[in-house]
Amino acid sequence: MHGGGQSDRAREDFNATSAMALINRRTFLKTSALAAGAGLASRLTRSAWADPVGAGADVRIGIIGLRNKGGDHLKRLLDMPGARVVALCDVDPRILSQAVEGLKGGRAAPFATTEARALLSRSDVDAVVIAAPNHWHALLTVWACQAGKDVYVEKPMSHTVWEGRKMIQAAAKYGRVVQVGTQHRSDPGLQAASKYLQEGHCGRMLHVHAVYFNLRKDIGYRLPWYPDWLSYDAFCGPAPMAPLERASLHYDWHWSWATGNGDLGNNGVHVLDMGLFFAGHKAAPPRVLCVGGRYVVADHAETPNSMVAVYDYPEVPFVFEHRGLPAKPGVEYMDQTCGVRFGIVVQCEGGYFAGMNGGAVYDGADKVVMKFPGDGGAGHMSNFLGAVRSRRVADLAAPLEVAQTAATLCHFGNISYRIGRTAGLDSAYDSLEAVPAAGHYLEGLTKNLGANGVDLKRTPLRLGRWVQVDGDEITQVESGGEDALGRARFLLRETHRPPYVIPDQV
Repeated sequence: MHGGGQSDRAREDFNATSAMALINRRTFLKTSALAAGAGLASRLTRSAWADPVGAGADVRIGIIGLRNKGGDHLKRLLDMPGARVVALCDVDPRILSQAVEGLKGGRAAPFATTEARALLSRSDVDAVVIAAPNHWHALLTVWACQAGKDVYVEKPMSHTVWEGRKMIQAAAKYGRVVQVGTQHRSDPGLQAASKYLQEGHCGRMLHVHAVYFNLRKDIGYRLPWYPDWLSYDAFCGPAPMAPLERASLHYDWHWSWATGNGDLGNNGVHVLDMGLFFAGHKAAPPRVLCVGGRYVVADHAETPNSMVAVYDYPEVPFVFEHRGLPAKPGVEYMDQTCGVRFGIVVQCEGGYFAGMNGGAVYDGADKVVMKFPGDGGAGHMSNFLGAVRSRRVADLAAPLEVAQTAATLCHFGNISYRIGRTAGLDSAYDSLEAVPAAGHYLEGLTKNLGANGVDLKRTPLRLGRWVQVDGDEITQVESGGEDALGRARFLLRETHRPPYVIPDQV
C-alpha cells in the first residue's frame, strides 16, 4: 500500500537529490516549470510506442502522477501484457525527469509533460491512469472522459461527494470505461471469503470493524513558503493557492482538508469498501457519526490521527477505527485487533472473518475454520484493461457507481467530524449507544491514547454530529441548528478555484 509518512518523506528527499543530478536546478528557477515540461515534451513527442494499433491490440496508456502509487503503476504497466505506456505526466519536473530517466536501457521514451491537458489531448493515448493528489481526481477524470479516454483513477475517487456524482455523469455521457483503484475487490481470497460468509457458514453477520492502524509521525511546521521548482498554481489546481506551512510538498497534502481526506479517505476507503463488499450494502447508511482528534504530534496537519467513525446501517453496521499513534511511546509498532492492523474484522454469530489480502474465518474460540489466501488485488489493472477492450463496464471490479458509495462513507464521516464540537468522553459514549459495538472500539482507542500520555480531560475529543443521509445528500444534522446543516451541505461540494472548475453540466 502507501507506506507511512516518514518513509515517504525520506523517499521524497532521495528523489529530489537524484533528480537534481539529472536536471540543472538553476534552469527551473529561471523559467516556469510548465515551460520546462514543454521543453521536455518537445524532445520526446514522437514515441516509438505510440504507433496506431488495431482493434484488440495493446491499450496505449498515459500516466498522470508518477510519485509513489503512480510510480508503482508505471513499473507494473511497463511489463504488463496488453498495455503500452506512451505518455507520462507529473506537475513536478524533477519527478517527471526521474521517471523518464528510469526508462533507459533499451526502452523507447514516451511523450512527457508537466501539463495534464497536453497528455489528454493526444490521439495516441487510449486510457489514462490518474495517481495525482485527491483534489485533482475528479477534474482530471472529467477532462479525460471529455477527451475520449478511458480512466483508471486512484482512490478515493473524489475529494467531495458532489465531485463523485459529476464523474459518474461524465463517464456515462461520453461512454467511457472508468475503474477506481479500490483493488481489493479483485482479490480472489476476499471474493471467496465474502461468498462464504454471505452463504451463512458463520451465522448472521453482526457488524464490521474496519481497521487502519498505521504510524503517522509529525509532518512539521514551517513559516509560509512556496515551492520554487514547479508550477504551484498547477499543483494546487482546484484547491486554494495558499502558501505551504508544512515541511514537505508531497504526500503530506493528505492531512490538509483542501487537498486530502485524512486517513479516513486515504486508506480507510479500502477497508470500508471491503465492508460494503462483505455486507452487501449498496448505499450509504441512514446516518453517520465520527469522533476523534489529533494528538501528541504538534504540526500543521488538520486531519485527525485517532478516530472512530460509525455507520449506522440497520443491519450489519460498520465501525471504522484509525490509530496513528504507536502502541506506546518510544516504539514504532502498532496495536492490532484479531491479528489485523489494516483490514476488516467481520463479526458473525458463529465466529468472525479477519484479513485484507485474503484472510481467514475463525470460530468463537479463535480457532481457524477456513483460510482464504489472497493477492491484494493483483489483477485489478488487468481487469480494467480487459473492460477497455470489451467496452463492457459491467466487467469492472470497481466501477464508479460502486466506488462512489465507499467514497461517500469517507466524506460523510469527515463531514460529521468537521462540524463537531469538543466534548467529554461520557458524551461520546452516550452518542454511540445506538451502535453498541462502537463504544467498545472507542474504549480501545482511548486506551491507546492513554498509553501515549493523552489526558482526554485536558485535551478532549472532537465529537462529530450525527448526519442523516439520503443517497448522496445530507437531510438533517443532529443539534447545531441550521448553521451546522448549512456547513455540512457546503462540505458535500465545497468550491473550486477558477479556472480549475468542474461545470454543473459535464
